[in-house]
Amino acid sequence: MNTTKEAQEPLTLSSQEAAAMIPMGINQFRAAVRRGEIPHVKLGTKIRIPRRRFLDFINGEEES
Repeated sequence: MNTTKEAQEPLTLSSQEAAAMIPMGINQFRAAVRRGEIPHVKLGTKIRIPRRRFLDFINGEEES
């Protein structure tokens, strides 16, 4: 059984969770998502932020 911290973390984040990780208010964050500036997926009416892609993005590792 894999019990590492990364394995226990969810694969996606809510907008609120992701915005809390960077110095950006939730309204600014959601606007950046709508503009396509932040990697995200839409599941029905929900916007989810893929954790690994978001961490790569904020660390400057995401390719354009």
